[in-house]
Amino acid sequence: MNIPEKVFELSKKYTDYTSTNLSRLIQTKSLSGDEKEVTSKIKNMMEDAGFDEAWIDGLGNVIGRIGSGEKVIAIDGHIDTVDVGNIDNWSFDPFGGEIKDGFVHGLGSADQTGGPAAFITAGKILKELGLINNATIYFVGSVMEEDCDGLCWKYIIEEDKIKPECVIVTEPTNLNIYRGHRGRMEIEVSFFGLSAHGAAPERGKNAIYMASKAALEIEKLNEKLAVDKFLGKGTVTISEIVSSSPSLCAVSDFCKFHLDRRLTKGEDKNLALHQIEEIVKGMNAKVELLYYNGKAYTGLEYGMEKYFPTWSIEEDSPIIQKGVKAFEQLFNQKPLIDKWNFSTNGVVINGIYNIPVIGFGPGNENLAHAPDEKVPIDHLVKAAAFYAYYCSIY
Repeated sequence: MNIPEKVFELSKKYTDYTSTNLSRLIQTKSLSGDEKEVTSKIKNMMEDAGFDEAWIDGLGNVIGRIGSGEKVIAIDGHIDTVDVGNIDNWSFDPFGGEIKDGFVHGLGSADQTGGPAAFITAGKILKELGLINNATIYFVGSVMEEDCDGLCWKYIIEEDKIKPECVIVTEPTNLNIYRGHRGRMEIEVSFFGLSAHGAAPERGKNAIYMASKAALEIEKLNEKLAVDKFLGKGTVTISEIVSSSPSLCAVSDFCKFHLDRRLTKGEDKNLALHQIEEIVKGMNAKVELLYYNGKAYTGLEYGMEKYFPTWSIEEDSPIIQKGVKAFEQLFNQKPLIDKWNFSTNGVVINGIYNIPVIGFGPGNENLAHAPDEKVPIDHLVKAAAFYAYYCSIY
């Protein structure tokens, strides 16, 4: 039996182990900023799997290490989740972690504690088969991703001083190999009017009217944004609008809206901000790129701009082609190479720090942030095998 066969067979042997670990993680509520209990569980799982060491850093990321060689590889999976939403839309307990009909059911199973459950098994396989091969492999259960994607890796790189040669991001890819996605940014536009009595609105300047005119132009802008053959089209939409006035019998003197801007290849924050500034030129308005400053469960306050750069890796790059090789040797078929539609920690890992990223994860991304989330058990098995074998041939 060759090495990929041994890896895959061992991953199959540990099917129940992987599924049970994921079930335990699902049963532990872990909203962004409140991941303390789940990080403790993952640290214990890493230690039980035979990792060389496992610790929790100052931001609350749980990090395991295997090996101490020259090649430095990391596998990342965020361990925070969004909230349940309307519980009536779920047909099963989102925190039940039920293992049934070939799936592990529950909140975060696909987005994305399935990835960490699989990479813990991958670490166990690497240790058991002795496949470290002069590498240092970090297994990262990252926090606060749902609130601010990439913030966790900003901390890991800048504060923990861990900068891998490559990172496997385990967000759900349906077991396809992903090599990029659009970036995004959050923009706030504020309009400043002049209040007057509602009986004589001509005496004032209505901030809502200013915002409304700008909103119509932003709708038009969305149709004209750049398109990339691989990543798709840039987009902009207003996701929230609020206003105020001295009373409901007065002209509004303030209005603001929040923009969700998705950035395709060739678009950056300066371009996106300039486009909005041109629309509001001549109005008493302010355009701002927002800043995230969050408090981790450790008590640490940490932040970054809400600018998450576009990134993509060329299909013929070594990191992607090694993934293709690993997939073909493990599963005897060619992988689909594609992209995510949503944002991941890759915005910082590659988008800011230019560290090569390959995406491979269990589960369907269409179930992210949706009721009745679940992940196929066979995806967990194949993902664990892929992570272990990829690290062994990197």
